[in-house]
Amino acid sequence: MEKRLFTLINAAQHRMFKFADLECENRLGLTVTQSAALMFIAKNEGCQQKALANATGLNQSAVTGLINRMKKNGLIERKACAEDGRASMLYLSEKGRLKLPEIFPLVGELNDKLTANFTDKEIDIVTRFLNNVIREFK
Repeated sequence: MEKRLFTLINAAQHRMFKFADLECENRLGLTVTQSAALMFIAKNEGCQQKALANATGLNQSAVTGLINRMKKNGLIERKACAEDGRASMLYLSEKGRLKLPEIFPLVGELNDKLTANFTDKEIDIVTRFLNNVIREFK
């Protein structure tokens, strides 16, 4: 059994993302990144692009491409910021808003798949470990 944590985390993240992306594409017609962006914008209606970049961990050019594709697909709207003419504010479109009830059950299913066959105590340890990784590797 592999014990190099960095290698395991990298492989697990890659497989989990690939699986989630396929599920999102097949069931929702969205990528997993678009789904995450919709959920973030829904909770932060009127946010700026840089907030979405920070939340998703994507660089500015990747977020620009993501936003352009989502706007083209009618999922979000971009409006000029009143305080800063260079900045854009992001809002869900009606189509984007209608996707949300489809996303949340899928996220729940993915979490159920991740936690299957583990006790609550084991999940607490994994959660503590992953939060520590996030905190230590800023």
